[in-house]
Amino acid sequence: MSTSDGDWDVIVGAPGFALGVRLAADMVAGIEFLPAGLTRSARCALGREVTTQLTAYLRDPLTPFDLPLAAAGTLHQRAVWEVMRAISPGSSLTYGEVAAQIGSSPRAVGGACGANPFPVVIPCHRIVAAGGRLGGFAHSTAGFLPGIKRWLLAHEAAAGGFTLSANGPAQSSHRPDAHLS
Repeated sequence: MSTSDGDWDVIVGAPGFALGVRLAADMVAGIEFLPAGLTRSARCALGREVTTQLTAYLRDPLTPFDLPLAAAGTLHQRAVWEVMRAISPGSSLTYGEVAAQIGSSPRAVGGACGANPFPVVIPCHRIVAAGGRLGGFAHSTAGFLPGIKRWLLAHEAAAGGFTLSANGPAQSSHRPDAHLS
């Protein structure tokens, strides 16, 4: 997680966090979670389109993404990310279920989730631990980032009825860390 707004072409504000976006020519090169309060207006057509689509998703989790994403990742990571993209808002799969689909291990799936350069657009938050537990997020198991995962899942809950079990119920909140223990 970066705390500076100097590295980003666009920063989109969200409830309790921000999304920093890097652009490379005519592609989205990366998205990262940033602290709340940072914003940066788009200075190019692609930046405006990214802002439009992310803002639309933050209002309505059923909004699909259609953004040009820069090629990234190993063959294994890309296989995991393709499974993620097929999970509809409000639904989830476990690390083990994804591993079984692609002939991998749950730990390797978790690693691919953490390496996802396009969170939200490629919805790594829809991969959870066994039994509906939250699991990690962006290589973190406590604090700010898992709070964002909880918020994203709660945001999408109306679309598919997702609930968390062992880590508490998914709840809507204006702050992603509001329901962390």
